[in-house]
Amino acid sequence: MTQEPTHDAPAPSAPSDVPASPAPTATGADVRRGPLRLGDKVQLTDPRGRLHTITLATGATFHTHRGYLNHEDLVGLPEGSVVRNTAGIEYLALRPLLADYVLSMPRGAAVVYPKDAGQIVAMADIYPGARVVEAGVGSGALTMSLLRAVGDQGSVHSIERREDFAAIARGNVELFFGGEHPAWELSVGDLSDVLPQVAQNGSIDRVVLDMLAPWENLDAVADALAPGGVLICYVATATQLSRLAEDLRADGRYAEPSAWESLVRGWHLEGLAVRPQHRMVGHTGFLLTARRLADGTVAPLRKRRPAKGSYPVAEEWTPEDLGERSVSDKRVRRVRRDVGQGPQLDPRTGQPLVPVPDDEAADVAALVEDDAPADTLDVSDAVDND
Repeated sequence: MTQEPTHDAPAPSAPSDVPASPAPTATGADVRRGPLRLGDKVQLTDPRGRLHTITLATGATFHTHRGYLNHEDLVGLPEGSVVRNTAGIEYLALRPLLADYVLSMPRGAAVVYPKDAGQIVAMADIYPGARVVEAGVGSGALTMSLLRAVGDQGSVHSIERREDFAAIARGNVELFFGGEHPAWELSVGDLSDVLPQVAQNGSIDRVVLDMLAPWENLDAVADALAPGGVLICYVATATQLSRLAEDLRADGRYAEPSAWESLVRGWHLEGLAVRPQHRMVGHTGFLLTARRLADGTVAPLRKRRPAKGSYPVAEEWTPEDLGERSVSDKRVRRVRRDVGQGPQLDPRTGQPLVPVPDDEAADVAALVEDDAPADTLDVSDAVDND
């Protein structure tokens, strides 16, 4: 008789007395939960639907022409509470959503609208853990959406030419997330100079360009992008879009580009009076995507080509050519102060460590003097095209 081999069954594991360590909290999650606290940004909505964004502070008050409200009356309340001011006007108190925050935060450069930031995250496939390079930070609006998408395990390296804009962006991002974000790095300089120093060839998954002439950096971007990586560009005018598309085709290392724009039209909802709103967020900018080809690959020949004479000529581009309004240095310095990112001062002389022109020296002192911060909602010129 053949005896079947026997196998000892594994002994049941004894329950461990050591409690499992809690999962780490994502950066910024704590400041989005719980009762309202000092230092929180709070969005107050009045009976007419007007929005007012305030930062809760000890002893501060929110004033309108119809009474005032003590900030400390909001501390400890859950989100979604209704409070009354001294005139009996009711306000709904909520923490602002990211879309609300970017339109009411202090800014030097204009910001990328939420509708465009959402399109960039979706159409460029910004995924958790992705390695992303962003150039043209502006005031940091798009940076927040990118950091939300990649998570703490991803990487967003932002590159900004202007030091003052970079300081404003840093202040806004840290205010929103409640501190430094572990996935974020910020460099000041030109993309073509900084990118080769911070990224090895073929190591970047996504590149987002929001700048005046993105075609000037296609070579540096192609070197950094991994095969199959996505380049997405945000440009304001059709002439920029045309120039960028033709230069991408001529480069030879990118697949056929795709371009579009998005328009958002709200609707009025009041009983049976359901109709489009009279105002809408129309054109803000064009988005263009292109994929990085593998090295040595030749893209399939296009069967349809533009007519002769359709190609742009070489010329120098300026923001004024595109109808962009310049931001005054005085406003930029004031906004830097509002987000707590004023220039560093020499403790011995009280003068800025970074030299400033003589005609601007008097304005540097304004960074530590009055000028109330602009906390009310302002969506004017909210297009980031640095």
